[in-house]
Amino acid sequence: MAGARGTRFPALVWALTRAALLLCVFKVVTLPGPDVTSDVSVIYQGWYEILKTGTFPLDDVTWQYPPAAALAIGSPAVLPFLGYASAFFVLAFLCDALVFGLLLRAGGRAGRSRRGAWVWLAGVPLLGPTSYARYDLMVTAVAVVALLAGARRPRLMGALAGFGALLKVWPVLLLVGTPRGRATRGSWAAAAVTAVGLLALGSAVMPGALAFLTFQRDRGTEIESLGGLVFQVARRFGWEGEVLLNYGSVEFLGPYVELVSRAALGLSVLALCWLLVWRLRAREFTASTPCDAAFAAVLLFTTTSRVISPQYMLWLVGLAAACLALRASRMGMPALLVLAATAVTLAEFPILFSHVVLGGPVGILLLAVRNGLLVAATLIACRRLWRRTVPGPRERRPDGGAAVSPAAPADSRASAP
Repeated sequence: MAGARGTRFPALVWALTRAALLLCVFKVVTLPGPDVTSDVSVIYQGWYEILKTGTFPLDDVTWQYPPAAALAIGSPAVLPFLGYASAFFVLAFLCDALVFGLLLRAGGRAGRSRRGAWVWLAGVPLLGPTSYARYDLMVTAVAVVALLAGARRPRLMGALAGFGALLKVWPVLLLVGTPRGRATRGSWAAAAVTAVGLLALGSAVMPGALAFLTFQRDRGTEIESLGGLVFQVARRFGWEGEVLLNYGSVEFLGPYVELVSRAALGLSVLALCWLLVWRLRAREFTASTPCDAAFAAVLLFTTTSRVISPQYMLWLVGLAAACLALRASRMGMPALLVLAATAVTLAEFPILFSHVVLGGPVGILLLAVRNGLLVAATLIACRRLWRRTVPGPRERRPDGGAAVSPAAPADSRASAP
């Protein structure tokens, strides 16, 4: 009875906030700024028409997604009695409900917490209608289910991570924190088999399955990214460049853009190196380590990316929710910072996006705050992950006995018998 009472209030809040999101995407209520639903009704639906012919959008540089993305783009076909856009919004709503229900249910078990359900409950509406107008919510749902299943069924987690990687690449990072031994071997093998199998199937059935790699390579520095903030400030001091819609996003073009893009790529390489070092040195794996490591890894690559689109915040909200569903996790502060960054993102896009495009003081301030919050969340998450899993320095006793921490009292050995 107590458990039922504990779930009724969050369920009511979820229902009210999701009703507000549905009113927004169905345009009963509209927010200032650009129409965020046009990606579904124009771009996604255009891709859907091409996919129905049996090929990927080979001539569209905005198609920058792995082959399994075709499943998400084509998913409205399961609701043929609705129009394409309406069906897409309903499916996004159902994925949202699935994740919330799983987090709420998991929170009532031993060693779990309903904090994760509350993070998801708050994070999705904080991004506004963009949450239901991008297929990233579907990808995040796969990732959350994978992490929740990982403790007991590592092979299922691996299979879902492999499938997620062919939806939008980043879910492969779910595997970075799997415990050493059987769990890692099983989950990584399942991920590889799933990804290779689906990639082979996609390539055999439809031509152009790997075209997205070329289109991704040619992207520049997007105006909302950390590197873009450099040019937001620089053009206030006479930088001679321009802002254009390029490869599906609003990007900076002009002097030094390529240099900043390479610097962002270099930061991503450094992030990868840090993750490899952490993986090699980590020894103390806990129940929350897979979730915590995945959260830190995605934070690293999101923050250093040349592109930080608003919908990327959904990835971080979902992973933060998976972390906080476990009582052992210490990612509370990074999760709160991500929620704050998500709220600022709604102000930046779509409400005040014109200020961002024009580079006015309000736009620069919003981007500085949002990206600053992401940087802070990344640094704190990585520090906590390291301190929780990597043993501190040890000294060996002169007599060759057990290791003693340098922080131990100076007379600790003298008192030994």
